[in-house]
Amino acid sequence: MLFHVKMIVNIPDTLPPEEAADIVAREKAYSQELQREGTWRHIWRIAGAYANYSIIDVKDNDALHAVLTGLPLFKYMQIEVTPLLRHPSSIRDDDT
Repeated sequence: MLFHVKMIVNIPDTLPPEEAADIVAREKAYSQELQREGTWRHIWRIAGAYANYSIIDVKDNDALHAVLTGLPLFKYMQIEVTPLLRHPSSIRDDDT
């Protein structure tokens, strides 16, 4: 199943900078591994914000929950999820 996921990150100013840098580095490694394996199909930065729009491809809602809660920045995120379905007029074969 494909999901459109909006993630807004709000790291508190009270978090020590070295701890924040460590979490951000782990987040990058985790998300890039998911991209390499095909789970995180697309990611786009939202201009002017510490936020992104992503397309996540997983088996079901439980798998999506596992991916999202596994994000090192999860506790600092506001997340909005929209399930996606193939449009009947689509000419692409790889958007299922």
